Amino acid sequence: MTNTNWSDWHDAYARPDSGLADRLTAVRAQISRRLDATAPDPVRVVSACSGDGRDLLGVLDRRSDADRVTALLVEYDSELASRARAAAKTLSARVEVRQADAAQSDVYADAVPADLVLLCGIFGNISDADVRTTIDAAPQLCAPAAEVIWTRHRGDPDLTPSIREWFAGAGFEEVAFVAPDADDWSVGVHRLASDPRPLDPGRQWFTFFR
Repeated sequence: MTNTNWSDWHDAYARPDSGLADRLTAVRAQISRRLDATAPDPVRVVSACSGDGRDLLGVLDRRSDADRVTALLVEYDSELASRARAAAKTLSARVEVRQADAAQSDVYADAVPADLVLLCGIFGNISDADVRTTIDAAPQLCAPAAEVIWTRHRGDPDLTPSIREWFAGAGFEEVAFVAPDADDWSVGVHRLASDPRPLDPGRQWFTFFR
């Protein structure tokens, strides 16, 4: 996959002075909003390149209704997957952590359609073409009116305007776009406004380049 030590990289989320910590707070806020909006119905969640799962699992840890959530977390790094499993064991939600390549469509076959899809920490680590391919494939992961939460830095050249257009072209409507002036991270949320599509097996949507 890559030469990056992703376990070390994820440790930055715990530093209060880190932009990643602020981004995590923003992602968690959007997850919480979505769970509030769907209550008390069951919710299925899919998280691609989930890391140690601290975005979703951190929210579920604080909710009394976590037992209505079923989630699949897909992470390639064994140490991060192990951390996520340990955290998930303490929750009432039904969480599976699958150590696998999140770019492979087959990984999700038994977990979709989902009501909430997390594509966080992906779009800044793959080619622009792969970003668009992943967005075009996103309806395959979604139940009707599902929401996708995604992240991307806004460093030059800023790809986020194109990302937002690509989501619209793939049949989504924008729910939120959080982009602080003091930093270059962003968190976007899009809701599927078109019909979901069946999962296309045997596809690789992206490749990490670092």
